[in-house]
Amino acid sequence: MSEALNYVNKVIDDENQDKSAHTRRQMVAGAGAVIGGMGLMGLASGDALAQVRNSPNTPENILTVAATAEVLATIVNTVGPERVALDNTTRENIRAAAIEEKIHYQVLTSEAVGGSPATKRIWVPNEVFSSAQNLLTTLVVGDQIFINAYLIGVTAFARAGKLTGSRFARFAAEFMGAEAVHRALALQSLGRLGNDRVFMRFGGREETTGLPTTGSPGFYDIRQAVTQLESAGFGFGKEGSKAGQFYEYDEVSQRTPDPGFPRVNTRRPV
Repeated sequence: MSEALNYVNKVIDDENQDKSAHTRRQMVAGAGAVIGGMGLMGLASGDALAQVRNSPNTPENILTVAATAEVLATIVNTVGPERVALDNTTRENIRAAAIEEKIHYQVLTSEAVGGSPATKRIWVPNEVFSSAQNLLTTLVVGDQIFINAYLIGVTAFARAGKLTGSRFARFAAEFMGAEAVHRALALQSLGRLGNDRVFMRFGGREETTGLPTTGSPGFYDIRQAVTQLESAGFGFGKEGSKAGQFYEYDEVSQRTPDPGFPRVNTRRPV
């Protein structure tokens, strides 16, 4: 059992000494079931995405994963050009992607949409910023995960129907298109063909060669976006599986570059 559940069990025992051992065991068992069912055990142990892991492709979970992913993307695209030597075109493309990811986050968390990130504290592996090759490869792989996730969003929101569902489906499609551009530009900066897709990849296998994910399938469950990012060493509110450090969105986003896009790119969602 986790330390969190052990602590709950001790409190129950200590505060119910007047009850029989059988009754206390029933209370302990009930507490464990409630904690596990609500995803609270994961939250108490530092798993910011515990509730998402316990649920399917609900609109709420999709918005949570999307907002959290945009936190990660804003950080990587902001810090990347600060740490890594890049040619001017690549540098400006990544800096432009940084503000676009930040705007995505702002829209997702606006009153009009109502999303909220699971955490704004992200563990980023050191290797991401160790070379231009690593940074660009991370962007190609990460943007593909985001493309897949937003396509799930398009489907889920469209199925929800009504005006809100159709609007959210359009937002997801607009964001997916931007992520596809980011992926293509990163591929091109790697000396690869950028426009290598007839259709954006959803559940099919990755056919682009020379990537860590070559041959791996896409996903139909929004929770797999989290799983794949964690398998690459990222951590959400907790340390990842690779050597790295924490970055705080509220601090990093203050220096996200703004190249002065037309205001149409910063409009409120309508």
